[in-house]
Amino acid sequence: MDIGARIDRALTKTLDRNRGPACPPGLDAAIRHAVFPGGARVRPKICLSVAEACGEDRPEVSDAAAVAIELLHCASLVHDDLPCFDDSPLRRGKPSVHHAFGERLAVLAGDALIVLAFQSLPQRAADSPERMGQLIEIVSGSCGLPGGIVAGQAWECEPEVELAEYQQSKTGSLFAAATMAGAASAGFDPAPWRTLGERIGEAYQVVDDILDVVGDEEKLGKPLGQDEARERPSSARKLGLKGARRHFDELMAGVVEQIPACPGAEGLKARVVAEARRFLPGRLAVDAA
Repeated sequence: MDIGARIDRALTKTLDRNRGPACPPGLDAAIRHAVFPGGARVRPKICLSVAEACGEDRPEVSDAAAVAIELLHCASLVHDDLPCFDDSPLRRGKPSVHHAFGERLAVLAGDALIVLAFQSLPQRAADSPERMGQLIEIVSGSCGLPGGIVAGQAWECEPEVELAEYQQSKTGSLFAAATMAGAASAGFDPAPWRTLGERIGEAYQVVDDILDVVGDEEKLGKPLGQDEARERPSSARKLGLKGARRHFDELMAGVVEQIPACPGAEGLKARVVAEARRFLPGRLAVDAA
């Protein structure tokens, strides 16, 4: 099965399992609007790719990890788009949740997605309690304190912020969770996989910063120029487009070296390189050169 189809099937099963007559219809609709159709599903794809490279032996556990990570990412997007932050009218090429369902339901949908991420782990990985314990620790650390995505969002409320620290919390933490959870779900020690996720996450954020300046709003599915308008930390603002592109190249040059020893290391290296080439579309690579 295609990895994207596998992720969407697992997400659908999780949402279907946790709906019912007791769930307010508007909340259910807002949650599904936030999750489907998805974007590139980069984080859960990384999670499952690492699990596969480590000799995945319990697909249901890997699916649980990938679902939890994607639900947390979706929750962060819902909250990020709220009027108190970006006030974005679009997300993934359609109205953002608060534009489609109102601000109150958007806040609740984001909250529900966070809780649902942790509901889904024991529901899908109950037969592997030792791995589930590791996954809960990894996933919770990626979204909580002191350096998860909530902390990353909170740095936008501070008068001064270090760019690397901001990007590591807001973006890198969930990518690190993806690589670590992929390894843990396959029974491997997750610790050696942190650096790989952090480096991929930082590279991904640099590209996002570049696209915010010279991207295609229709293809990105969200407004451009948000970093400049809201004076947010950004690689493109700090280094310029050329400097940001050089920084991206430097990060990606060392990514393959960060892949720990595992049965499918060579295949994972090829997949990481292929995905890296998709990070920065050709036209933008020229614009930023």
